[in-house]
Amino acid sequence: MSLLGRHDKIVLAHGGGGQLSDSLIRQQILPRIGGSDSPLYDAGSIELWGGRIYISTDSYVVKPLVFPGGDIGKLAVCGTVNDLAVSGARPVAMSLALIMAEGLPMDLLELILDSIGRTASENNVAIITGDTKTVEAGSADGLFINTTGIGLGRPGVDLGFSRILTGDLILITGTIGEHGMTILSQRQDIGFQSVLTSDCASVLGLIDEVLAFGGSRVKFMRDPTRGGLAATVCEIAAGCGQCIEIWEDQIPVQPAVRTAAEMLGLDVLNLANEGKVVMVVDPAWADECVKLCRAHPLGRNAAIIGSVKEATGVPVVEMKTRIGGRRIVQMPYGTDLPRIC
Repeated sequence: MSLLGRHDKIVLAHGGGGQLSDSLIRQQILPRIGGSDSPLYDAGSIELWGGRIYISTDSYVVKPLVFPGGDIGKLAVCGTVNDLAVSGARPVAMSLALIMAEGLPMDLLELILDSIGRTASENNVAIITGDTKTVEAGSADGLFINTTGIGLGRPGVDLGFSRILTGDLILITGTIGEHGMTILSQRQDIGFQSVLTSDCASVLGLIDEVLAFGGSRVKFMRDPTRGGLAATVCEIAAGCGQCIEIWEDQIPVQPAVRTAAEMLGLDVLNLANEGKVVMVVDPAWADECVKLCRAHPLGRNAAIIGSVKEATGVPVVEMKTRIGGRRIVQMPYGTDLPRIC
């Protein structure tokens, strides 16, 4: 039995991208579908017709459907594109399935569909198949979306936990926590002095440039969505079997997001992001990678935030705080706010 204890029923925290999500996947799902030893990457891949094909699937249940900086449609396309891109693939096509609740306003549906079409076009991704279902009023909070993306492997690009070495540096492409805090403020009708806006965006263009110049010097990438930066660095440590040290004073956070999180007693490391990338890169190329990211509109606040350390026991993530202390960064249990994507 897991140290988290056994749950007889699914709870909201099972979908939060933290410890309970990981436990559900590894203990209930993977053993029953023949994937117990599968590394949990953002996209799976298979060798096919002389090339490597990448596939990623996701479902979107965000509430509210429209929020500052985006909507469920833009989020669905960007999320699928980003999962393929951080896996080293070039996205080419996707499916679109809509689960619509009775009573969903047609003008709202059309707004979201326009957003889907526009975002897919901007990323040169074709929507080639799909499905629609309707359910009784109140069953799906208006609209749920499922997508599956297909991407082609890039020649010479090899990303994975096994490539991470002691001494490699951890980068993030920008400020953290905007999406999670924006959704929270909208859902709970919390008014802050500064207007919060989600960072919902496709990171494909930024990744194109990083991989074009970085090549094999880029070891691993992941977008820190559910569970935020904390979940991502804990996943990297567990995946590569080494410790990670991150530096609090180097992690970029918008002042408004930091203040809002502190007011509400939330750890900004746990807040979701939808337009950022965490990268593990060769230390000799890290400074150049930061410069490259900062030249891109989505990477203006890129920073080196930590390093990979040799594990002498169980791999852990440790943060050096602003005041010089140290604390263990744990995988979030569930989520401070469910249904943020």
